[in-house]
Order: sequence, then C-alpha cells, then structure tokens
Amino acid sequence: MKILILNSGSSSIKFQLLEMPEETSIASGMIDRIGTEKSLIKISSHNAVFEDNRPIRDHEEGVKAIIDSLQNPKYAIISDTEEIAGVGHRIVHGGEKFSKSVIINQEILHDLESCNDLAPLHNPANIKGVVAAQNLLPHAVQCGTLDTAFHQTMPEKAYMYALPYEYYTQYKVRKYGFHGSSHKYVSQMAAEVAGKDYNSSKIIICHLGNGSSVAAVKNGKSIDTSMGLTPLEGLMMGTRCGDLDLGAALFIMRKEQLSVDEMDIILNKKSGFVGITGFSSDMRDIKQAAQEGNERAQLVLDMLSYRVKKYIGSYAAAMEGVDIIAFTGGIGENNIDLREEVCKGLAFLGVDLDYDANKNIQHDSDIITSKSSRVTAMVVKTNEEIIIARDTYTLLQS
Repeated sequence: MKILILNSGSSSIKFQLLEMPEETSIASGMIDRIGTEKSLIKISSHNAVFEDNRPIRDHEEGVKAIIDSLQNPKYAIISDTEEIAGVGHRIVHGGEKFSKSVIINQEILHDLESCNDLAPLHNPANIKGVVAAQNLLPHAVQCGTLDTAFHQTMPEKAYMYALPYEYYTQYKVRKYGFHGSSHKYVSQMAAEVAGKDYNSSKIIICHLGNGSSVAAVKNGKSIDTSMGLTPLEGLMMGTRCGDLDLGAALFIMRKEQLSVDEMDIILNKKSGFVGITGFSSDMRDIKQAAQEGNERAQLVLDMLSYRVKKYIGSYAAAMEGVDIIAFTGGIGENNIDLREEVCKGLAFLGVDLDYDANKNIQHDSDIITSKSSRVTAMVVKTNEEIIIARDTYTLLQS
C-alpha cells in the first residue's frame, strides 16, 4: 500500500511516498518558495533525482506538481494516482480536541481550522495541503497526525498556567507542546536501542534544531515538554527567545512604544540565536564565528547548552530519575561540542560520556555513553514521516 506524506509550510511542501507496511521510501522531495516566479521543485527516488524551477502559485499547484512528477513515465515512480491509498498530513496544532491521529472529513477539517489562532503560522498552511490533496486525490483517505497529540497525556499540573482560570475555560490557554511525532519516534527508538522496556522507562528527548523542544517521556507517555501554548516557550531557538520574564516584554513594549503584533515579530522572528549574534540563526555559521573569536556567537553556544542542561535536570526531577537521554534534530544530531558540553554537566545524574563515541556517530542511532554509565545517552536521527505513515496505515486498516 502506497501512502503519501505531506508536510505543508507557509511557502513550502515537503513530501515522501512510502510503501506500507514495509516502510520503504519510494520517493521524497520538496517544493520551496511557493508563490514566487522561481519555485524550486526537488524530487529524488531510487532511480532518479531532478530539480526544476518554475512558478508555483499556491499549495494546490504545489501538490499537483508533486503528483505529476510521481506519475511522470520518465521517472517510473508510479503509473497511476490510484496507487496512492492514503495521504498523511502533518498538522501542527490540534488543541485539546485531538489526542491521536484522525481521518480528516469535513467535520474534522472544521475542528482543525478552529485551532488556527493557536498556531497562525502553521495550521493554515497545513490545512491548505489537506484541501489540495482532497481536490487532487479524491479517492485517497486523508489522515492527520497532530504535533500536539503526543503531549495530551501531560497531567493538569504540568500543562496549566498560573493565570486566571477563565482564560483556560474560555480560550483553552494552556501548554500543548509540539514536535510530538519526533518525540514519539525518538523515544520509542531510544528504548529499543538501549534495550529498555518503553512502557517502564524514563526518557528525556532533546529535539534541537532551528525550533527546539525537550520532552519527558515516562512509561511511554509524555508527562511534560518545554514548548507551550505556542512554540515560543522553552529553549532559545533560531529566531525565538524561548523562556522569558513577561515583564521584560512589557517593559520593552512601553519603552519602544511597540504594538502587540510588533512585539510578536521580535519574540518569534528577531530573537534567539539571531537576536544574540546579530548576524545568523544558523548554528553552522554561529559555530564558525565562535571558533574565530566572536564572543556573541560563543555566548549563544554557552546559553543553549546551559538551558538544555537545566531542562534535563528539571525533567529528571519530575520523573524521579532518568534512564535515557536522546539527542535529535539538526543540532542535536550534528553538534558534537554541544552534546559533550551538556553531558559533561550531567555526571551527577550518572551520565558517563564516551568522548570517542560522541565524535564518531556511525548510524541513525548510536549510544554515546560508556557501558558503565548509569544513564544511557544517545543520538537518534528523527523520522517524523514514519510516525505519520504508521498512523495513516493504521487508520486505513481500521
């Protein structure tokens, strides 16, 4: 059974076509710069890789370009769109309505649209991808995997904010958490690699990238995570400030006479790595600059490792222990120095870093602590698409 996975952003669509239940990738790629005259189309399969630049006006044209490419006789990926039995969509925010993946009908689509104000940068784009796929692949079952769903197991004491309670009852202002598919996949894989029972393990996942979050997974369930109502809370990120004294934001707004929308842009788009360095949100640029003596670049590295350690320590306390710490995401998987700095500071928890193993990651999942370490630390390459494909396949079977 062939399942198409779509991850629709505001100006991009990432996709993967998989054969299920074998979980074999048939083709993958992306369309970038949607809405411009030179949109980039990039697709690769086992026997072809091609790129093209042409105008893609909207998401429906983007999905159509993907489908047309997949059934292009030149690439021999599929012969007919009828081969695609289902489409799995990444949906960022499901509010409290969704605790698991769902088949998307018009009622569900309406419920997802009602969450748009909770994730205005993501949900509308995700939904555009759903509508486009509905129109172009009417025979295929459309399914949604929610980033927030995995964290719906958090207890009330973890997800509630100490605000007037009516803001929760009226507007559902609470912590939701994100990167759910990644945290689910990585925590399951980490338990498997460490030889632990997933349903009786205490696991901390550090998903570190341009957007970053930490999750505490106890006995197979998320009990806390660093992102909140929106992806702004938690760790500092590429352009997001992360945890902040709200009084500081109010102070700046009064001093600079900023509107709410202007402050929103500062907190989400002009803070984090780029706010501190003043030149880049890309960790590769920041590491290079730090090596060349840029003090503000070094400050970013120091701040990030310090905050990751703080979250690991707090989640170890929340779970009354920790068995596994897993690093994933672009930074987590590739930044050797960050992992070393974080793990060195966790010796009190029983983390005994194997420095050579940390420097020589060979596989998608590698342990970076010694055999005598009481806590197993590892690097796991995330695979959110597999989680979406598995959930979609399960829904189709049912």
